[in-house]
Amino acid sequence: MTQDKEAHDQSPGRMPVIFVAHGSPLLLDDAGWVEELRGWAQRMPRPKSILMLSAHWEQRPITLAATRTVPLVYDFYGFPAKYYEVKYPAPGAPELAARVRELLARTQPLAEATERGLDHGAYVPLVAMYPGADVPTLQISLPTMDPAVLLALGRAIAPLRREGVLIVGSGFLTHNLRAMDPRPDAGTPSWAADFDAWAADVLARKDVDALLDYRSRAPGVRQALPTHEHFVPVVVATGAAVEEPARVKFPIVGFDMGSLTRRSVQFG
Repeated sequence: MTQDKEAHDQSPGRMPVIFVAHGSPLLLDDAGWVEELRGWAQRMPRPKSILMLSAHWEQRPITLAATRTVPLVYDFYGFPAKYYEVKYPAPGAPELAARVRELLARTQPLAEATERGLDHGAYVPLVAMYPGADVPTLQISLPTMDPAVLLALGRAIAPLRREGVLIVGSGFLTHNLRAMDPRPDAGTPSWAADFDAWAADVLARKDVDALLDYRSRAPGVRQALPTHEHFVPVVVATGAAVEEPARVKFPIVGFDMGSLTRRSVQFG
């Protein structure tokens, strides 16, 4: 049995928390990126279930999506037809939904969207990481862009890690669609490289003060993040791991289309 297979088969114990750069639907045509994601999943303990927080679902109050298998949300426009035919029939996670309610309902209102499926920020990386679509998955919404509130949300759901749940924040640490350069040899602008390096340092040290104040402290933040929904899932992930001293890893790095950092993060 290989080392990766042994890691994949071991009992969950305390699960890591991850932030994944989710890419567009085109990611699934990038064999190298798919292999990186799949290999990463194989090196982690196999989760009992997955709790997904994607940049593509902002809704207040925190809303729990479907707890049964329903159609995906194809929340993108102008792509070839094949991208609207992707399926990912992961089992619903009603037990995880009940546990999330238990952890959160005493401190804040919750809502339900019983017919909402996984959006592309959720299913694209999962197709690559768990292609068998056999891990029960629950998506919940991002209720705000306020990093302090999102850090507290991460702390509140942290107990799920001891219950075999893989908490996943999905977005991009840099996300300026106007700056994308599709050429194969596209260079990375300095503002993107500087922001990526700053984020890597802050996350590696779990510097919560700097992370919460990223809009003021991070170099190149205005160019890197014209809007903030793709960055803040990493704040939730940090909150779920901030009390643990384990080393932070970056299983995937590099840039896509010049300025989109593929940096993904594993806490624990």
